[in-house]
Amino acid sequence: MVSIQTYAPNRSDVRELIELATPVAFVQVGIMAMGLVDTFMVGRVSPVDLAAVAVGNLYFFGVAVFGMGVLFAIDPVLSQAVGASDDVGVARGVQRGGVLAAGLAILAMLLLIPVAPVLTVFRQPAEVVPVAAGYAHGLIAGVFPFYAFVVLRQALQAMGRVLPIVLVVLAANVLNAALNWAFVFGNAGFPAMGAVGSSWATTGSRWFLMVALLALAWPLLRGALVPLRRDAFSPRPLEKLLRLGAPVGTQQLLEFGVFGAAGLLMGLMGAVALASHQVALQLASLTFMVPLGVSQATSIRVGHAIGRGDPDGARRATGAGIVIGVGFMAITAAVFLTIPELLARGFSTDPVVIATAAALFPVAGVFQVFDGLQVVAAGALRGVGDTRVPMLMNFIGFWGIGLPMSAWLAFGVEAGPTGVWWGLASGLGVVSILLTHRIRTRFGRALTRLVIDDDAAPNDK
Repeated sequence: MVSIQTYAPNRSDVRELIELATPVAFVQVGIMAMGLVDTFMVGRVSPVDLAAVAVGNLYFFGVAVFGMGVLFAIDPVLSQAVGASDDVGVARGVQRGGVLAAGLAILAMLLLIPVAPVLTVFRQPAEVVPVAAGYAHGLIAGVFPFYAFVVLRQALQAMGRVLPIVLVVLAANVLNAALNWAFVFGNAGFPAMGAVGSSWATTGSRWFLMVALLALAWPLLRGALVPLRRDAFSPRPLEKLLRLGAPVGTQQLLEFGVFGAAGLLMGLMGAVALASHQVALQLASLTFMVPLGVSQATSIRVGHAIGRGDPDGARRATGAGIVIGVGFMAITAAVFLTIPELLARGFSTDPVVIATAAALFPVAGVFQVFDGLQVVAAGALRGVGDTRVPMLMNFIGFWGIGLPMSAWLAFGVEAGPTGVWWGLASGLGVVSILLTHRIRTRFGRALTRLVIDDDAAPNDK
């Protein structure tokens, strides 16, 4: 195992990671801000509509997050190909990502259909279920463009060309706010649809994201997209990508699923608890977008270093990512701990929802640091193609410890909504410790380029 000093980044490592992570994190925040606007506007309608957005989003991402994680498998493939100056490898990775996106979108769209009976089985509030079902159904048409946007974004990030993504996300946020204003409240001649209108605004914005990014970045993406390669449809490389991406998708599903299960626990306590959970989770998720962006940048920088045959550079990139990600989350934790009620008032006018959400923000502040550490560690491991073991570690931390602790604290000792969140905090702490240990183990061995195609050059194997 290599010395811990090997991971210490120099100024150049930190600067290069910040230069890439800043726009990538901005994009993550911009995408999350679209959901934040949805919550902000729907929260002005009624607690039932706000709860419906919470449950509808939980269901949507519960079925869609696996596909998003699978598509992250192209991250190490593309970044290592870019690091090795392998244009053919880049084209193969992008086009295979498109093939996977189409197949995964069909699966997710089918799973979004039976939302009402599923929510009923999980005993969600009767007044919330039909509105949440309408909200989820409004998101079906936006699944494919959402996945396709992920592929295009990953390709541009691996190339280090993120300006088009930033511009498109900015424009999409403006469009999303305008569509919400029209569809939610019934402006500009449209009927007032409340939460359901918000989902159609989201779908329209996702189509814009895909089409606008493809158009704006076409000069950069042309070489990767045309001509269409026959080997992009070859079963064996697609199978390898799936084997690489399925654990990432499962890991994402486990992590999101535990928060979804926590939402279901909140639903057992009523619409107010669920709405308060949505308010706190929205803001916690927004701040999480920054270390998530740092995680993606770390994965790319690690992949670049491996592609060019620089294992020490990969280790220093990992150290830089951890320093930046954890440092940012320490700042947001301080904010959550000091002004919880002020934060809650920005999302709801209902005094009971505000009081309950304000009690959750300090707990969220505690696990912010652990959240930043675990997501950056997972990104670094993904950069070397290590996906199976991190998946198992997520399962142990989130489902073996976090969720049972949430249920016990909430109902066993009657701590209520705050008990659910303290359980989540314990799970995040365990996952962050396990993944940090995995970095020491995996990065202490040889770091070589992934092999997806059998005709790869000998020095790529």
